[in-house]
Amino acid sequence: MSQVILSFIIFLPAVVALGLMLTTKEIKTVRNISFVTTTVVLALVLKLFIDYEANASMQFVVNIPWIESYGINYYLGLDGFSLTILMMIGILIPSAYLFLWEKENKAYFINMLLVQSGVTGALLSLDIILFYFFWELMLIPIFLMIGMYGSGEKVATTIKVTIYTMAGSLLMLIAIFYLGNAHFLEFGTWSFAYNDLTKITTIDASTKTWLFLAFLLAFAIKIPLFPVHTWIMATYKNAPTGAVFILSSIMAKLGAYALIRFLIPIFPEATVEYSNYLVFIGIFGMIYFGVAALTQNDIKRMFAYSSASHLSFIAAGIFTLTSYGLNGALYLIMAHAIATGALFLMVGNIYDQTGTKKINELGGIAKKAPILTFIFAIMLFSNVGLPGTSGFVSEFLIIFGVFEFNLYLGIFAALSVIIGASYMLWMFQRAILQDRKENQEELVIKDLKVKEIIAFIPFVVLIFVMGFYPDIFTKIYEPTVIEYLNNIIGVAK
Repeated sequence: MSQVILSFIIFLPAVVALGLMLTTKEIKTVRNISFVTTTVVLALVLKLFIDYEANASMQFVVNIPWIESYGINYYLGLDGFSLTILMMIGILIPSAYLFLWEKENKAYFINMLLVQSGVTGALLSLDIILFYFFWELMLIPIFLMIGMYGSGEKVATTIKVTIYTMAGSLLMLIAIFYLGNAHFLEFGTWSFAYNDLTKITTIDASTKTWLFLAFLLAFAIKIPLFPVHTWIMATYKNAPTGAVFILSSIMAKLGAYALIRFLIPIFPEATVEYSNYLVFIGIFGMIYFGVAALTQNDIKRMFAYSSASHLSFIAAGIFTLTSYGLNGALYLIMAHAIATGALFLMVGNIYDQTGTKKINELGGIAKKAPILTFIFAIMLFSNVGLPGTSGFVSEFLIIFGVFEFNLYLGIFAALSVIIGASYMLWMFQRAILQDRKENQEELVIKDLKVKEIIAFIPFVVLIFVMGFYPDIFTKIYEPTVIEYLNNIIGVAK
């Protein structure tokens, strides 16, 4: 079972999606089978979590020749890094299905299944060509969801996202081919396994820098980091709720994961050399996006900037190359996915009911929808790092890591957290808590339904469990972090 479980987790959603596409038009059937499929995947992920041994080794490895003459293998594996994110995906997607239950189009649910296959495939791939295959594959259903179910300038948005992601991905593909060829010239065999590519010694420093930048650009676009972030605002504004949830909670985190899995181990010298600039860009991005969020009146755009701000903070933690920074970045990947994903789902719910995303046109929601307000508040306080929530643990670790890396950048990192609290609390006061003005019509909004409340239970539980008992999660990946940093620093020297 251990030899096939990773493949089953990857391909079950895609096989079910294709089967539903060909066999039925009944939305209830599609919805029910899709939800059951995601819960089966969650059960398999929980089995992995139970069976996983907390050490630095790669586990549940599958390595089968695919295109043997060029050393391309079907190479999968799981360690503390990937298990952490896999657990997050496994828990969040069934909850999102339950929340989006009323969507009356089978293609919506089928595309979400296809995205799940693409994301988990990229997450578990250890052959970089296989990773690239899934990296590109997961974008197709997102493009379809935006183009078919988005609002506003959805076609222009889809084209912009396509151009951005394809430009970065093609440059990375060229760099991948170069690395494979370099491995062949040095060792006499083709290989695209990431651990084999780390052994290449014949590429000169200048060329390695360009290869490093090609990978960095592809991952930075996906996250996104300043200054390759401009696609995110229109996309989050015009995309349907399900697509925004996947983009912010899952796909952006995969970009951060790719920095850890591929960029840093393959290019350790370049990473160390440019780490000062990259941490600075991360801190600058957090402040820049935070200030931009303060100026927004559209609540989805505000959350888009907020998401970009937190993702920049994650990148800063990663590039400190410290145990605190990396542990905090991995923890914030989970914490941010939970809180921001839930907030985007609730914002979508508010928009569907009221027809507006303008903060100054909302207000009075607390009286009409107290349960929504209560859950909204929990997610918001986690996002601003309130003690006792998952956000506090992750932000504390990253700030400590940045201080360890550079005192002055650490001061800016600590102060930038205040900006995040400011725009979140300002929005919550105006859009949710305060009463509507006398000249405004009464807001028509209902509280969360039973299915929607049940969907948020895992989010709420995780926020507090992660806030009070972080060891449950950090013990999964901490041995991997220690071994990982020792090896990188050793190679970089």
